[in-house]
Amino acid sequence: MTVREILHQTEEKMKKALESVRREFSEVRTGRAHPGLVEGLHIDYYGTPTLLKGLASITTTDVHLITIQPWDILAIPDIEKAIMKSNIGITPSNDGKLIRLTVPPLSQERRQELAKTVHKMAEEGRVSLRTIRRDAKESLEKLEKDKGISEDDKFRGIDELQKLVDKHIAEVDEILKNKEKDILGS
Repeated sequence: MTVREILHQTEEKMKKALESVRREFSEVRTGRAHPGLVEGLHIDYYGTPTLLKGLASITTTDVHLITIQPWDILAIPDIEKAIMKSNIGITPSNDGKLIRLTVPPLSQERRQELAKTVHKMAEEGRVSLRTIRRDAKESLEKLEKDKGISEDDKFRGIDELQKLVDKHIAEVDEILKNKEKDILGS
């Protein structure tokens, strides 16, 4: 394995970690209705865990209402059960064809709690990126020990690795800043 290959694999892992942070952030309620709030929920559909976005059309008709129109109306009770089990804190209502979720405005206290939650999520993302960096650094050191690369190549690789980590951590910080603005400013 070469330094380039290690760095490429590391960058791919970091992109996945960043995508995971984005996905987690999208599931945090900001007081505004958006499909990301529920589309990642797993529904027990005939014994098979299935993503809600694969079972229904999810739309936001205004800033406080999400409508879920399942393609199979027999799935409505299962969808409602999954929404109730999730931590979004919204009670669904249905008319036999549609499920409606009314997103209440957030209290200032709840906004502060959510801000703390997203800070924790961001820190978990940073820790994940640092773990990926550590693993890649160990790979570079092993490659040098096995005489696969020179010491200079190892140090250049570690410098590149640090630049990758810094870039991805800056992206996590930017996502956090935007999410915090959504939570506290909406």
